[in-house]
Amino acid sequence: MAITAADVNKLRLQTGAGMMDCKKALTEANGDFEKAVDELRKKGQKIAANRGDRDAKEGLVLAKTTKDGKRGVLVVVNCETDFVAKNADFNNFVSSILDLAVEKNPKSIDELKSLSFNGNGLTVGDKIIEQVGKIGEKIDLSKFEVIEAGNVVAYNHPGNKLATIVGFNKDNNSPEKEQVFKDVAMQVAAMAPVAVDKSDVDSKILEREIEIGKEQARQEGKPEEMLEKIAMGKLNKFYKESTLLNQEFIKDNKKTISQYLSEVDKGLTVTGFKRIAIG
Repeated sequence: MAITAADVNKLRLQTGAGMMDCKKALTEANGDFEKAVDELRKKGQKIAANRGDRDAKEGLVLAKTTKDGKRGVLVVVNCETDFVAKNADFNNFVSSILDLAVEKNPKSIDELKSLSFNGNGLTVGDKIIEQVGKIGEKIDLSKFEVIEAGNVVAYNHPGNKLATIVGFNKDNNSPEKEQVFKDVAMQVAAMAPVAVDKSDVDSKILEREIEIGKEQARQEGKPEEMLEKIAMGKLNKFYKESTLLNQEFIKDNKKTISQYLSEVDKGLTVTGFKRIAIG
């Protein structure tokens, strides 16, 4: 059957694909719009596969909490260029995925990708493939993190290349506490701690820090029998610099984050955090 310009334009508006791609898809589908959409999606999937070796180091990191503040979600959608990352349509696309994750509470990134995207018959995974065909870049939902706690705060750094979600053991029940929670979320963004407290540091990180401390002391000519003690002293410095509750508060370096929290509400502490930065 003859494919009209109006048909091509309709499919282009429906899918966002290029004019020539739409014409070819309609021709191959003999004018059947549903089949033509499938053809475009198949091509998008092929493009995604062909671009598997490309780096998708740009993109957006966005975080958000539920209305009750009990759960925070962080997602990362990567692309290849900053030009695409700054595009309003791409931003809206990532925001839609984040909203869906907040609303539906999936338990994994695979479950998030399998959710229906805005009830249009496509899953999130399908929509990503469609975006690959539309934009012509490798796009991937690469990170999905969740924190559940007595209260969770989300912080999105300007530019949307860095975001944090931080869980606290107590509710947000005062303006003062709300400010404290925001301050701590920004602390995580600025200082990139590796763990909440000393006991939460991964054993492999500790082993590496101890070995580094020993070697530094050895290079300084310290006796072998002193290396362990010196390394443990250096480890205490590591804890102060790299664990959130023991870090100096960036707004007042005379107190630690733990002390800052206790001043507002005795027993208030951080239960967990996630921090992701790209670019």
